[in-house]
Amino acid sequence: MYTQCNKWGSAKKTIFSGYRYDSKFEAGYAQELDLRQKAGEILKWEKQIKIPLVVNNYIVCNYYIDFIVYYPNGEIEYVETKGYATPLWRLKWKLFEALFSEKPNVKLLVIKQKSNWTIRKLKKIKS
Repeated sequence: MYTQCNKWGSAKKTIFSGYRYDSKFEAGYAQELDLRQKAGEILKWEKQIKIPLVVNNYIVCNYYIDFIVYYPNGEIEYVETKGYATPLWRLKWKLFEALFSEKPNVKLLVIKQKSNWTIRKLKKIKS
């Protein structure tokens, strides 16, 4: 029998509600979003959405956000669940932050599984 491991640890693909998630942590958050939707706290949510990161009309790369949550007040929340932050993910997240943090009614959220790494503070250049 063969088992699939990734090079960063013990993230196991998990199925919740008929969909496959990259980890138990991510599937657990999807379950929480289901409960929040049933309670009426959120309108709807989407999972694994491809977002092209475009700079000066060039697609630099694609970013797959874990969840997009829509609230009744019109706010949209982009949620990334992370167990381990790779250098490639950090770079893509910085680009994603730069493109999306200034949009109205948009919130960016990273939910860390373990607190052994940190995310940088968003810095804006003064003009």
